[in-house]
Amino acid sequence: MPIPDNASGSELEAALRGFVGAVIGPPQVGPDRVDAAMIRHWCEAMGDRNPVYTDAALARESVHRGIVAPPTMLQAWILQGMQMAGPRDATGDRQLELHQLLSEAGYPSVVATNCRQGYTRYLRPGDQVTATTVIESISAEKATALGTGYFIDTRTTFRDEHGDEVGWMTFRVLKFRPPEKESAAAPAASGAAAAPRRLAPPLGHDNRWWWEGIAAGELRIQSCASCRALRHPPRPMCGKCQSVDWSWVVSKGAGAVHSYTVLHYPRVPGYEYPLPVVLVDLDEGTRLVANLAGCETSAIRIGMRVQARIENVDGALSLPVFYPA
Repeated sequence: MPIPDNASGSELEAALRGFVGAVIGPPQVGPDRVDAAMIRHWCEAMGDRNPVYTDAALARESVHRGIVAPPTMLQAWILQGMQMAGPRDATGDRQLELHQLLSEAGYPSVVATNCRQGYTRYLRPGDQVTATTVIESISAEKATALGTGYFIDTRTTFRDEHGDEVGWMTFRVLKFRPPEKESAAAPAASGAAAAPRRLAPPLGHDNRWWWEGIAAGELRIQSCASCRALRHPPRPMCGKCQSVDWSWVVSKGAGAVHSYTVLHYPRVPGYEYPLPVVLVDLDEGTRLVANLAGCETSAIRIGMRVQARIENVDGALSLPVFYPA
């Protein structure tokens, strides 16, 4: 489903919802049946010396009454080998179509973030494994340290030749847009080497409003519209009552140092070192991590009163910075 380059976020997310619940394609059949030789190779590679996987005589005396495969081999039985490294046609593969859609919409990068497996029964030599994968969910646009993008969750069910489930696997990837490189170092108009800038925060559906507040000179705190609990950093759901309705209040920026650290290394361009970082208990009742200025690092104390100011730190980025009160 092609999405025009000028499509709005809501148009893209509507298209993404069309993939949720879809089976990505026909069941994937393992190229080989479960066999003792492959089990032995796996155990050697993994350093797994459990004899129930490799010693036929001992395995017959065990509760398994014969050799079984390590459960963590589950996915290995359906992998297609070297052909997976080559170019693949997305036609008919809903998962590839989804990734292609997001790439064309400006989210070209992908990283795996989570994998969970469950095992219904041990596999034995002779079993033939097939797998069926469903796209379980796609998140709203999220801002992460890697960039802004969408989390995609899939669930694969593994079955034997009789159609009985032998295990499952959930897999999560982030399909994202990396931050623009120019945000870290802007060119100088004079042609001289530009001073490096701080890393720009990724902006997304869940945190853009907070940074818009900083640009407007406001230190905003997210407030649950249901139970009024305050929370920071911004996130879509209240951790106390699970409401997704929220607003914000403007903090006065006053608080006390709850904890702190002073960074010396590694030295990232755009930052001055030593770099004090404080965790502050704001008087409104939530916490905020920010830099501290206006005093020697040796003078920082837990419990010291501080006051936030919103400052432009590198000519492009504004941040809350705390000073001794």
